[in-house]
Amino acid sequence: MTHTSIKIISLLFLVFFTASCEQEMPEAALEVAEGGGTLRNYTAYTIDAADPSGSNVYGRVVFWKGTLDRTLVQVSLYNTVEGQQHPALIIEGAAGVGTTTLLTLDTVSGDTGELNDNKFYVISDTSFYDGLLDLDAHINIYLSETDNTVVASGNIGANADPVESN
Repeated sequence: MTHTSIKIISLLFLVFFTASCEQEMPEAALEVAEGGGTLRNYTAYTIDAADPSGSNVYGRVVFWKGTLDRTLVQVSLYNTVEGQQHPALIIEGAAGVGTTTLLTLDTVSGDTGELNDNKFYVISDTSFYDGLLDLDAHINIYLSETDNTVVASGNIGANADPVESN
């Protein structure tokens, strides 16, 4: 066998081996995983400006009934202070009256006006959403983690009619 014949046989072997090892690309799995899906049920409340210095922070808080009977909370604000982290708390009682914290939500990014870490804050209490309309509470948005000036506030539950729900 000549040197050229060995090259040709090696080349044919390489082509044959490469062609036989081709893999098919799997089809994408587009069905929803068990327990997953689209959020459909929600209740939204207005958050009004409350800052005496006039920053005019306002927006909405939306409570979503999530999968596994968890409640997801979404906060969307306008006119937040860039570079600041605005704490968001759900407080017992009507706005301006209650002082006991029921839930400490994630902070709201002053750069985006939305919750800083995730799009939703998850409340794992499986009955929270179903009892929302009877909840005697409000949400407060504070200027910063070191300044407890309330820049925006809004009644929720029994203290306000939802601005939107389904």
